[in-house]
Amino acid sequence: MQAQAPILQAKNLVKRYGRVTAIDHCDFELYPGEILAVIGDNGAGKSSLIKALSGAITPDEGEVYLDDQRVKFSSPLDAREQGIETVYQQLAMSPALSIADNMFMGREIRKPGIMGKWFRQLDRPAMERLAREKLSELGLMTIQNIRQAIETLSGGQRQGVAVARAAAFGSKVIILDEPTAALGVKESRRVLDLILEVRSRGIPIVLISHNMPHVFEVADRIHIHRLGKRLCVIRPEDCTMNDAVALMTGAKDPSQLAEAS
Repeated sequence: MQAQAPILQAKNLVKRYGRVTAIDHCDFELYPGEILAVIGDNGAGKSSLIKALSGAITPDEGEVYLDDQRVKFSSPLDAREQGIETVYQQLAMSPALSIADNMFMGREIRKPGIMGKWFRQLDRPAMERLAREKLSELGLMTIQNIRQAIETLSGGQRQGVAVARAAAFGSKVIILDEPTAALGVKESRRVLDLILEVRSRGIPIVLISHNMPHVFEVADRIHIHRLGKRLCVIRPEDCTMNDAVALMTGAKDPSQLAEAS
């Protein structure tokens, strides 16, 4: 039983595309300071749920609450402005731009006075200084040159910059979509450590992943999604990876898990 109120909550969400119901009266809760993993088989509706929570789609029915206030996001930008940052698997970065430019994309700092206000010149030294500070805070300053292009970084470093960007701007919630999917063992380890570091700073994280060892290593709770709705929520210490897979594929019912315990 959670003593705190959820920081992000959804009640009875429904999203239909013609005759297809992508989200079927789904509930969701993310509590302060936790890592909540969302797992489910392909086609279970995980992506639609995350899109509804991050403003990418508008639910047909149901409510979303952020800090106990009902919210209606008209776009991902709207969700971001209210404190929900989403790091997609594709990262949404500009490969040819520098690390600093990518960190501040859409949030550029302009020079003070007339040069910034009227001539719209960017304050690059300020952006580079702040980007360096944010990366250092999260232990990512193995990246030597803040001006180097994103395309020169490894996959793990790019993912690190994307997570740092999300954590840098006072986010209430960070949603990570398959953050280790395209990474090797060593780089995945760095990203998992980064996720734990962000959580230690008090920012709750929603982690969508197919990698069961990663989920069981870092998640505080696991939301199992099946057939467009939440089947159940489990804790890693209370069941095995095999149990989780059996639940999300329909081979096991949540009541069987309770009986076994």
